[in-house]
Amino acid sequence: MSQFVTPIFGDQVANESPFRAATMHDVVWLAAYTTPRHEKSVARHFDTRGVEYFLPLHKAVHRWKNGCKVVVESPLFPSYIFARTERKFATRLLDVPGVLAVVGAGRNASAIPDQEIEVLRSELPLRKFEPHAHLLVGSKVRIASGPMLGICGILVRKKTGLRVVLSVDIIRQSVAVEVDADEVEPI
Repeated sequence: MSQFVTPIFGDQVANESPFRAATMHDVVWLAAYTTPRHEKSVARHFDTRGVEYFLPLHKAVHRWKNGCKVVVESPLFPSYIFARTERKFATRLLDVPGVLAVVGAGRNASAIPDQEIEVLRSELPLRKFEPHAHLLVGSKVRIASGPMLGICGILVRKKTGLRVVLSVDIIRQSVAVEVDADEVEPI
C-alpha cells in the first residue's frame, strides 16, 4: 500500500510558511534526497512546516533473525521524498533535518512534471505495486487504455501477468505496476 499525506492548508499556515507560493504557476514538485531511512522523519518535518509532500509507501513482509514475520511499510523510492513548493524556495528544503539535497542539475532544482506525481498518487492505490530497479534497457511500452492512458514505461514479464515499470527519471527510481496485456502497446 502507499500512503499519501495531505498538507495543511489553513490561511494562517499558507501566509506564514516560507514554502507556500503566491501563485500556482510558480509551484513545482521537487525531489528531496534524504538521509537513508529518514524519509518518514522528513515527512513529519514537512508536515509541521506546512510543506505539501508525497511519500509513497509499500508494505512488505520481513523475517527477522528470530524467525518472526512482520509487515513493514517502506518508502517506494528509498531516500527520496517529493515536495511541492516554489522553485525559489528549493534551498530552504535543505533546512529540514534529514534532507541532504534537492535533485537537480548543478545548483538548479529540477521540477518533476505534475502528471507524473498525479499518476503515482491516483493509480498506485488501485493496483498491486512494488519497488523496482531503474532500467536503462528493455522494450518501451505505452499504456493504451484505462486511467493510465498514454503513460510510457518499460515492459517486464513475470511468472504471472505483465508488469510495466514506470520510471521517475529525475531520481533514477522506478515502480513496477501490474497491468493486463490488453492495456499495453509497444512504442
